[in-house]
Amino acid sequence: MPLPPGEATGDPAWADDGPAPAHHDPRELASRFEDEKPGRVLSGPVGALFTGATVAIALLTLWQVFFPLPQGSKYYLIIFLAGVLPMVFLAYPSEIRLRRRSATPAPADGAAPRRSGPTPVDWALAVAALLSCLYPVLPVSLGTGGGGYDAFLDRQGLLVPLDVVFGTVLLLLLLEACRRTTGWILPAVCLLFLGYGYYGGLLPQSWPVAHAGLDFGQLVDAFYNSDSGFYGTPLDVAASYIVLFTIYGAVLDLSGAGRFFVELSAAAFRRSRTAPGRTAVASGFLLGTVSGSGAATTVSIGAVTWPILRRAGYPPERAGGMLAAAGVGAILSPPTLGAAAFIIAEYLGVSYLRVLGWATVPTLLYYLGILLSVEIDARRSGVRPVALDTGSAWRLLGRFGYHFLSLIAIVVLLATGASATRAVVLATLLAAALSFLDRRHRLTVARVVAALSGGVRGVLAVSAVCAAAGIITATTTKTGLGPQAAALLVSGAQVVSSEPAVVLVLTALLAGVALSLLGLAVPVTASFVIGWVIIGPALLHLGVAAPAAAMFVFYFAVLSEVSPPTALAAVAAAAVTGGRLVPTMWQTLRYALPAYLIPIAFVITPTGLGLLGIGGVERIAVAGLVSALSVAVLAVAAGGWLPGVGPAGVPERILGALAGLVLLRLEPVPVAVGALLAAAMVAGVLVRRRAAGWAGRSPAVPSGNPGEEMQ
Repeated sequence: MPLPPGEATGDPAWADDGPAPAHHDPRELASRFEDEKPGRVLSGPVGALFTGATVAIALLTLWQVFFPLPQGSKYYLIIFLAGVLPMVFLAYPSEIRLRRRSATPAPADGAAPRRSGPTPVDWALAVAALLSCLYPVLPVSLGTGGGGYDAFLDRQGLLVPLDVVFGTVLLLLLLEACRRTTGWILPAVCLLFLGYGYYGGLLPQSWPVAHAGLDFGQLVDAFYNSDSGFYGTPLDVAASYIVLFTIYGAVLDLSGAGRFFVELSAAAFRRSRTAPGRTAVASGFLLGTVSGSGAATTVSIGAVTWPILRRAGYPPERAGGMLAAAGVGAILSPPTLGAAAFIIAEYLGVSYLRVLGWATVPTLLYYLGILLSVEIDARRSGVRPVALDTGSAWRLLGRFGYHFLSLIAIVVLLATGASATRAVVLATLLAAALSFLDRRHRLTVARVVAALSGGVRGVLAVSAVCAAAGIITATTTKTGLGPQAAALLVSGAQVVSSEPAVVLVLTALLAGVALSLLGLAVPVTASFVIGWVIIGPALLHLGVAAPAAAMFVFYFAVLSEVSPPTALAAVAAAAVTGGRLVPTMWQTLRYALPAYLIPIAFVITPTGLGLLGIGGVERIAVAGLVSALSVAVLAVAAGGWLPGVGPAGVPERILGALAGLVLLRLEPVPVAVGALLAAAMVAGVLVRRRAAGWAGRSPAVPSGNPGEEMQ
């Protein structure tokens, strides 16, 4: 959630040190590093039309929460897609130049790009999208086709040629919408699955991935007229959850909550030696509770906290890694997780509150690792103390603490049995009402319109991705690819060993690598959907509990934002700090290390379910404490410093890395071995400190504190 144009409590003195980043608008900068491409700036009559259409879609989604359409959820999804898909072609340019030279000069460096309005081709595609989406519900007979919603459903499995034509048009338009918003890779993946569905019958039947074959009409029927295609669970989540949480985030944005969270973080740590780093991490966590977007949160906290990080002496690359890791925590932090978390709730048939419970302990461990890395870096790098000119944290809470109330309301409403959609709508209304406590950020009619329109605009790209994901899920369902791919994955692990525990660990490692590579190519939501239908069955086949398997896939899908060589959040952080890109990526990877390792503990042992809050108090406590120790020793191994003691040499760092990895097993023997290795690491650091202290003493003047120089 980018910071609002105004401030919640005024511009702090520490946020104005030195030159601002080259890109003056955090919103513009954030849009460049999301899973989607930046869109057009629409103005004039086209802008008014776009605003009116998006506000109408927002009002429809709000109406649907309390007064569902009587025709059912699929009917609503058809109407919703008919509303958002044409807007994609108006809001996002094709970026395909048919002429060698562009009539519009290139913008100067650092300036926002000048974008023209929709072209005639864009308008034609928007109209085609509207007609192809509405065709199933138009009560008009067109030969043997058309005839309204009921007639269309009656033809499921027996589509007439006109149905196939409109379904094909919608298929092509969705691929083009994904290309415009996310690039070429996701459409290519969808075409790969489409080709597999059509040509898979030609593969040798002895191959594990061969199937009987599907003709084009059967594929279009699966996409256009089934519950696993365009109008499947991913689009349902986008239309029922994501858009509402996006509107909620826009309302909080306009009410000044973003700046308040940053200033509160600064005030809480203003007297700490590591105040700059702690402020950045705490800001990422607080902004992440309402953002659900890694790159946007990175830009938001970076625009405000980078000046004080620079004053403290942080190199741009190290500061960028810290900002990116803290920002990606936005997708992992309750109560507003990334879009894939809502899909988990739908796929597993559980409440969203339960998914939030599963994410709580891993989120705490993730930020524990970042905070430990901050403390280590501050001591190892000789970071300078910075006096933050902020007010009292208690005074800020007393004046602007009402921004937390809507977040609390979501959790309370979910706990009392309210649906996630009703909870977020009521929380949005509460946030809007509370905005009147600050006259500079009260939600006027114009701001309400901006919030509704901005919320829908923010979900255009993800809606196109979710609808296109139906190509993948429908093809997988029709061909049985999921179980076949799972069998291949397990067989690959069994080549190394037949021991069940080893097979499970190897399968988890292979799955993690596959998901990481997949996430480099496609957005987080699509990465989760593909990972769940392809890799999820392999974990389930090996006895992994469904919550653990789902959260495993979720975490590795999210980590694509910090995984080289793409690492969108790290790229965004480098743009803010001006640091070198590749070193920033590696620093981000170091800060985010716990997020790569903790999910493995979910699946390789039953005790790992305690990290998801499953299995009783004892299991949760044991899993949490042991994992916290693992995170701590891994932070020491990665940072090369033991807080309160001194530097760790290569042998101690190797011992720490081994201890952290062994502790992830969460079983008595591995935990005992890991604890002994961790103790050996600490002993080694103490011996190194003592040796360095004795070596640094003057022979004539004994020192009372052998390790003083190391502090």
